[in-house]
Amino acid sequence: MKALLRFFPIAFVALFMTLFLTSCELVGDIFKGGVYTGVILVVVGIGVVIWLVAKLFGGGRS
Repeated sequence: MKALLRFFPIAFVALFMTLFLTSCELVGDIFKGGVYTGVILVVVGIGVVIWLVAKLFGGGRS
């Protein structure tokens, strides 16, 4: 019974999305989320690379 109760919220969300969202809207929202996540990861990655290069070549020494 506990496994069924654990599965119910996931099934409810899936049923809700199936009934009230068209596939085009859902795919568009997923891609928008992916684009924002990708942009954030790229900006963080570039920041880490710049920070590492600055540390390797003596950035911040006074």
